Amino acid sequence: MYLSKLTLDPRHSQARCDLGDAYQMHRTLARAFAPNVVSPPHRFLWRLERRTGLWSSGAYSGALPSVVLIQSAQIADWSVLDSHPGYAEDIRPNKLLDLDVLLQAGARYRFRLLANPTVTRAGKRYGLTREEDQLAWMVRQGERHGFSVLGCVRGAEERLQVRQGRTGNRITVHTALFDGMLQADCVETLREGLSNGFGHARALGLGMLSLARIA
Repeated sequence: MYLSKLTLDPRHSQARCDLGDAYQMHRTLARAFAPNVVSPPHRFLWRLERRTGLWSSGAYSGALPSVVLIQSAQIADWSVLDSHPGYAEDIRPNKLLDLDVLLQAGARYRFRLLANPTVTRAGKRYGLTREEDQLAWMVRQGERHGFSVLGCVRGAEERLQVRQGRTGNRITVHTALFDGMLQADCVETLREGLSNGFGHARALGLGMLSLARIA
């Protein structure tokens, strides 16, 4: 697995546009994973390390640099950003993360996950808005994906609104930020979840689980 870190300059017009629209951000990042102009990009996950309300207004007006974290199975080609000089103040590309070393049964980790907690009833998916329901969703993710949540706090939550490019349809996704500690129970299942992401709307910067092992 590879991890990249981009520090974007919000004074740059394209960066400001992307920081105000999760769909546009995904389109920009996807260029680094497309083998060529006609092939679809390889799968990747990403998360904007952001302040509350960054997406809400549809426009970003902050003056401080913003950090985007990207996780992928393939190496990213960040030279695609050369067409936007000044877009990123700093690019730390493709740090190799050895999951065989990181993931150990019984080991404990600090984690962060920005996700879209949902529940399906009668074949229809509903966003979870109550904190207790969102925390219960996080526990269920652990049960399904090979880890136990030892402690968790629900941080910032937000209604993310984006307009899809091809259809122009506006969709609303409820997001919640989870920080806490977990224990790895089944390494293979956790590895699969880590690689594929958690929950829905992953193209919008959701579902990327970050882990740091506790010594």
